[in-house]
Amino acid sequence: MTDNDSIRVTPFAERPELIGRAYEIADTWPEFTSHEPVVNALLSRVVEEFPEYCVVATDGDRVVARGFSVPFNAVLDGREETPDRGWDQVLLWAFADRRFGDAPSIASALEISIDADYLGRGLSYRMLAAMRGAVGRQGHDTLLAPVRPNAKHLRPTVSMAAYVQDLREDGLPADPWLRVHVKAGGTVERIAPASMTVSGSLAEWRSWTGLPFDEDGGVEVPGALVPVECSVGHDRAVYVEPNVWVRHRVAGRGR
Repeated sequence: MTDNDSIRVTPFAERPELIGRAYEIADTWPEFTSHEPVVNALLSRVVEEFPEYCVVATDGDRVVARGFSVPFNAVLDGREETPDRGWDQVLLWAFADRRFGDAPSIASALEISIDADYLGRGLSYRMLAAMRGAVGRQGHDTLLAPVRPNAKHLRPTVSMAAYVQDLREDGLPADPWLRVHVKAGGTVERIAPASMTVSGSLAEWRSWTGLPFDEDGGVEVPGALVPVECSVGHDRAVYVEPNVWVRHRVAGRGR
């Protein structure tokens, strides 16, 4: 038996009893990301509102990974398929479209999170493939993804534009998570310069990170892809995270 033989990956729509257990996994997201306002308002509702676009991995009775995506309408006035505000923007559009009855034209991934005990087993490839399949079954031929490169935090002062140009000798991205997407057939398209924004008082940032936040300027925070900008005079620090838009072509229903 291989590491993945016992793992089952399915859409949440086929296993609705697991919707309430989507957050049981021990993920590796930095603490400060949980204080992003759009995340706080909407992310926990995604799996309930869009279970057919979300996937879950289980090992026996244990939930070991989740993958969320949402549909949105990219052809309404003023919209574009790969907006600068990345994950925040598509999440807001998805819920607005659901509320006002605007038919979706495309789908975007939001996250794939794998339990820390199951990292390094190739499960990310299976989760991405399952998400592409779920989106295709809803009739879409494209899955976008505002990718959060998982090694970028090791080089926070390098611009994202320069970071994505760092390739291995075989031409694949040096970043492991970007490499998963490209090996799966994805195409890197552009940077989403403000995919998520976290703003807080200096006391809040100290509690989230354990760092002093006592000087003006950029503060390198563990897990942050770019420095957090600190203003002592304004008692505020702001993190604006860039992501990378990747486009996947998928086989939609009837194709």
